[in-house]
Amino acid sequence: MKQLFPIRHVMGYLSSLILSALALTALLDIPFASKMAILAVTAVIQASLQLFVFMHISEMASTKKELYLNIAYALFVGLVTLFGSMFIFIWGWYS
Repeated sequence: MKQLFPIRHVMGYLSSLILSALALTALLDIPFASKMAILAVTAVIQASLQLFVFMHISEMASTKKELYLNIAYALFVGLVTLFGSMFIFIWGWYS
């Protein structure tokens, strides 16, 4: 019966809930730098938790290189989109 109960997934879910509650502390009346630090740390931890617990990124050794390459590419595309949008809309390079 122990094999049938997904304790790892339940613990991952509870950890995600706790990290989300910690991220909500950014709504408190604290300095802006502290808010950003709390959000950044909880976001990185929660993203890695999702990758390793729910998406099983570390289980197949044969495709590990491709998985990390895909993550790096997705991060690159996300950062280019974010900074490209900031470059155009915030810094006024749209004309």
